[in-house]
Amino acid sequence: MFENILNPNYWAPVPFHFWSVVFFAFGCIVGSFLNVCIYRMPLDLSVINPPSHCPKCKYSIPFYLNIPLFTWLMLGGKCKNCGAKISVRYFIVELFTGLTFMVCWWQFGHAAPALALVYSIFLAGLITATFIDFEHFIIPDEITLGGAVVGFLLSLLVPAMHQTTHRGEAAVKSLIGIVFGSGLVYAVLRLGKLLFGREHIGFPAETKIVFGEGSLHLPDKEIPYEEIFYRNSDTIVVTARRVELIDRSYRDVVVRLAPAELRVGGEKIAPETVPHMECLCTEITLPREAMGLGDVKFMAAIGAFLGWQGAIFSLMASSLIGAAAGVAMIVLQRREWSSRIPYGPYIALAAAGWLFGGQAIFHAIFR
Repeated sequence: MFENILNPNYWAPVPFHFWSVVFFAFGCIVGSFLNVCIYRMPLDLSVINPPSHCPKCKYSIPFYLNIPLFTWLMLGGKCKNCGAKISVRYFIVELFTGLTFMVCWWQFGHAAPALALVYSIFLAGLITATFIDFEHFIIPDEITLGGAVVGFLLSLLVPAMHQTTHRGEAAVKSLIGIVFGSGLVYAVLRLGKLLFGREHIGFPAETKIVFGEGSLHLPDKEIPYEEIFYRNSDTIVVTARRVELIDRSYRDVVVRLAPAELRVGGEKIAPETVPHMECLCTEITLPREAMGLGDVKFMAAIGAFLGWQGAIFSLMASSLIGAAAGVAMIVLQRREWSSRIPYGPYIALAAAGWLFGGQAIFHAIFR
């Protein structure tokens, strides 16, 4: 049966655009499941149990009220039971996934229907990663590491993913893509840390900043420590006019806070014993990352599906897309927005671009 699905002749007797409709409908159904993943994965909840329900009143949604697109429109974006608003994101994800699957069929269906199926799965992963990264600034391992495993296994089933008919060759190319893609981004991460690994923030004279239990409180924002510390060597440095702890104070000292150590002047203190610390200072230096480890693992999944060439293209194109977005924010006088957009969506957009024309551009440049 599976061999028939991979055979283009199996699809040929039915009109091409009948399958266009099928792919669109299937994509909308998959999009409904992606909405579950987007909501539950960052919260470490099961995507299977409990079944679909209203987050507010916990009303279990029956199958006849769980029809992609139509249910949201019919209910006006509200829960049938309690009337709570249902985010328009649910409708957008379903529609966008359906359109993406249909375009994927248009691109690959004539020559290789199996590729249309495989790349639809790949694009579904990109959509999920993008929406989660936008909202939570993370890409779950189920998508990144899981995507790398799925990409490798699908390479064995559909060698055409890597422009070959031999399963062994396709598996090797997928493995090279995993190693090369993740290694390339990790090298960029390390280089970025070396060149741009510190951010200096200046304040008016004797501004108070607070080190809380879970986050750093600056005058204009609060930063969770998990967004500051990536490795044990990362250190926050403050030259403080005055430091106030619960039981003592200091004057004119340098404060250094790392994940496992706090130094105030020459005194070494265990961070977990200091739930609250206030500093009066004019400047703070924070560790900074060019990318996160999630992007490294994300590129491993992309390399598994697209090979090392697709990984290179995705990194190069994502840089251009990110730069263009930054320029657009400056033109629109929304520079602060650029810091709120994670890098994962740029990588996802570039990887999708590889499927829809980017491969030809890459080979034209590096013939």
